[in-house]
Formats: sequence, structure tokens, C-alpha cells
Amino acid sequence: MSLWTSLEPASTTVDPGGSTTVRLRLRNTGDVVDEYRFEPVGSLAPWTVVEPATLRLYPGTTGTVDLRIAPPRTADAAAGPHPYGVRITPTEHPEAAAVPEGNVTVTPFTEVRAELVPPTVKGRLRGRPKLAVDNLGNTRLTASVNGSDNGDQLSYEVRPGNVQIEPGRAAFVQAVLKPRRIIWFGAKQDRPYTLSVQRSGVTPLKVEGTYVQRGFLPRWLATCLGLFLALAVTFVMLWIAYKPQVRTAATEKMQGAGVSTLPPSAPPSLKAPSSPEAPASVPAAPASGGAGGGGGGGGGGAGSKKPKAPAATAATAVRKLAAQDPDGRHICYRAFVAGEGWTDAECDGETAGTPGEGTITAVNVAVAGAQGTDTRAYVHDPASTNGEGKYFDPWSVAADGGDTYAGSTKKGAPHMLGFAVSVDKGRGNVCQDTYVHDGDWIGLVCDQPGAGLDFTYAGTHDNNQWIQALRLTV
Repeated sequence: MSLWTSLEPASTTVDPGGSTTVRLRLRNTGDVVDEYRFEPVGSLAPWTVVEPATLRLYPGTTGTVDLRIAPPRTADAAAGPHPYGVRITPTEHPEAAAVPEGNVTVTPFTEVRAELVPPTVKGRLRGRPKLAVDNLGNTRLTASVNGSDNGDQLSYEVRPGNVQIEPGRAAFVQAVLKPRRIIWFGAKQDRPYTLSVQRSGVTPLKVEGTYVQRGFLPRWLATCLGLFLALAVTFVMLWIAYKPQVRTAATEKMQGAGVSTLPPSAPPSLKAPSSPEAPASVPAAPASGGAGGGGGGGGGGAGSKKPKAPAATAATAVRKLAAQDPDGRHICYRAFVAGEGWTDAECDGETAGTPGEGTITAVNVAVAGAQGTDTRAYVHDPASTNGEGKYFDPWSVAADGGDTYAGSTKKGAPHMLGFAVSVDKGRGNVCQDTYVHDGDWIGLVCDQPGAGLDFTYAGTHDNNQWIQALRLTV
């Protein structure tokens, strides 16, 4: 061995997002001038810089290099001790390489982020928001989740109530909101609520949402029932007021004229006459056709109808818009309703589908001026054990003016709970709103290019909810 080394200090501590410096001393104990190359090794190697990277020493001389260790403030830099080393390779004697080792302890830090998906839920008897909890720290997170609101207007069922999340991972908590009082008639009411992520010894992280409680019976029905009742009462009152006057007047006139209102009784010996038979000379009526009709000819039978032309795809519709507005951004789309087939293609925020009825099993999307689009379906999962569906197929990708398809048009295909959509590989902006079975329009939601959300998700994850209509804009 022609090399002597020493790390100063051999053990140290560093905070994520900060840095620490360790000095490496080495002496050339050989008899020739040699040049040494340095290479950090171990779990901290990606965040270690050696300055200078090479060092030339004469025999018997000593030199120093600095190791700057700077782990980032992310979950990648796990808390705890991390052994590290520096491989020193002499140019003249590479077989005499040495690896002095030390230890760096990364201090723990905690960072939690929570988000409601969607932030606003609607319903008559319950709402089902989902809370996404992200552990951005470098230690395991243990927390409990509970709900609250002003006035104690809602009850909360949270599953699971306690979560353990590894560094850099996320957990989804399903909440069921139930109003304590049912609105039978009247306008919908907004009920703000809060889901709190609580950790021991730390101020709870609160996430606010809104539950829109709708009336059990629509207002128009109550109005119609009230109007009908008022009309019925008015009709009865008019009938009672009008009928006695008519009968009284008629009775007085008939009595004045000496006429009885009862018909004369038939003598008991007389029988009612039987109906006369039709004369034999009267010809039978024709089987079809009227007077001078001729049977409604003209060859207009059902068999003469021409087959209906197939509906245009989303790409067909968006190319027409692009031809009219070459510099604009457009998106067109249509829905496949089970038992009904494809709806007409709609564009730029118009409604495609059948709100309040039907089941969508596939969607067709195309864009112009948005650098292409990607779609993927999320469908009902009969084998689900957590109340959620599953992604059905891989991403469908198309350039501007091309069709993407998500889901299936086959008989018996699973109904769609929702679908993911993005434009320009996540670099463009796309917004969506969907109508959910047994619910209402969820509300406009957009993706956030450059903020870690490269697509927007239209619909829900609930295995018992499915979309019936959609609106898209770019």
C-alpha cells in the first residue's frame, strides 16, 4: 500500500436541504510521483461532490480534498445513519486503490400534504369525497383522519380512520358524509365541512370541502303539486257555487210550466224493441281506405326507408372546426351509451351523453391546435374489495385531428366510472365536467401543467357510480 488516508470527522450529521463537509487527508507513501482520482460510493454518492476531483502528490507529501455532502429535502434522503465511502485510485498503481469509509446521519423531517378529490360533492342522502394524503417527509407517517363542521349538520364515516404512510408514498381515505336533516322540498344548501389529518404532538392539517345537499323532491314538483291542488280547490268551489243555481232555475221554470221532471213509466205489458237488422241491400264497407281514398298508396311502406348514415366521429367534427378556425384550440367528443350507441359529437364545452339516464361504456375524443391528446378509461370492477373500480385499458394516443377511444363498445362492456384525459403529453391545459349517476354535475376541474398533475380525471372512483354525460374544453 503506497497510500495513507484519514477522514475528518469520520462521523457527522446533516439536515435534508443542508450540507456538511468532510475533509479527506492522504499521503503518498510510495517512491514515485502519483496522481489520485476520487469517486464517492454508497447511498449518499448522488449528493456528494469531491473537490478537487484529482490530486497529484510527490513521494512523502500530504494533500487534502473536501467531500461536500448535501442530501435534498425529499423523501429520497431517508432519515438515519448512512455509511459512505470514497474510492481513491492511484494512476501509477491502480491495483492499490483504497476506500476510506465514514458515516453520515441524515436528520428526520416531516412534511404532509392533503387534498380532497373532488373538493365539492353533491347528493340528497350522502356524499362520498376522497382525501389524498401525501407523505413528503423522510420518515414514516402515522396519522388519524376525522371530520367536523359548524353546527353539527353532518355525520362522518371515514375508512380507514388511521393510516401509516411510508416516505414518498400516498394513501387515500374514503369519507361518507350524511346530512342529519333531509331537505324534502326547496333549494339546495351548501354545507362546508373539514377533514383533519391529526398527528401526535403536531397541529392538525385541515382540508376544507363543501357538501351540496339537494332537496329530496325537486322544487318544480312541489310547485306543480301546489298549482294542481289550487286548481282542484278552485274547480270544486266553482262547481259547488254554479251547480245549485242551474238546478234551481230549471226546477222553477219546469214547475211554473206544470211539467214533471220524471219520465213517464212504460206500461208493464210492453217490451223494449230489439235493434233492427241492416238492410240486405247495403254493401259491406271496404277493408281499408276511405271515401275516394284508394287505400293510401304511393309506395310509402316501412321497407322503403333508407338506412341512417353513421354518426361522425370526434375527429371528423374537430377537423371541421379547425378548417373554420385554423388558429384556435378545439376539442370534440362523443359517448357510447349502452343499448343506444354513439351520441352525436359535441365540441368545446357542449354536453355529450344522456344526463340522468343511460350508461356510458366508451368515449371518443379528438383535438385540434392542442398538440394531440391521450385518454384512458376507469371502469366498474366486479371483483373490487375496496369499493373502487379499475383502469380498463392502456392509454389511447392520437395527434391533432385524430381519434382516441377509451372504454369498450362491446355488449356487456363494464360501465365507465370516469376517464383520464390530457393534451400535448400533459403540457397543455384541459378542463372537464361530468354528470354522475344518481348525482349531478361534479363541477369544472382542470389539470395543472408543470405542477405535477399532467392529466385531469373526469368522474369518480366509486364502484357504484358511473358517468352519464361529459363536457370538455381546452
